[in-house]
Amino acid sequence: MIAYFKIAAVVAVACLLQMTLLPRYLQDPFQPNLIIILVVYLGLKLPHRYSGVAVLLLGLLQDSFSGIYLGLHAFSYLCIYTLLSELADRLYTDNRVLFVLVVFIATLVSALLNLLMLLVFSVSNGLYASLLPALLPQALINALVASLVSGVRLPVEEAR
Repeated sequence: MIAYFKIAAVVAVACLLQMTLLPRYLQDPFQPNLIIILVVYLGLKLPHRYSGVAVLLLGLLQDSFSGIYLGLHAFSYLCIYTLLSELADRLYTDNRVLFVLVVFIATLVSALLNLLMLLVFSVSNGLYASLLPALLPQALINALVASLVSGVRLPVEEAR
């Protein structure tokens, strides 16, 4: 039970950092997306029955604070989590390089899924002009932060 409180504390600290402290001190393409790093961690290391619900709630939480359409990040994070949880049995998930690479690719896929959903369901023009230039710096920053936190293990990690 204490292990789940530790996980909840890590998630709460990551959400607070991402939504309050980091936007104040870092410019927009250079802010790490800590939530997508948690999504990748949950997909690779903790494919549990409640992890999908946690990913959906993390996406909805980010949508509610970002001021964009509700459910946009939730959908893209759930797609990424589903793909990673299916691939986790076939990969050696303790590899740090794999974790960093998957965070980089997941950031790109999440942004492209968001762009696709905005192009399909939004009526505003020029959405790609605001998303595409910040895509590569965001992915590189997320990979850098993932390399820094790749040694951290949550207390409920299952053996593969």
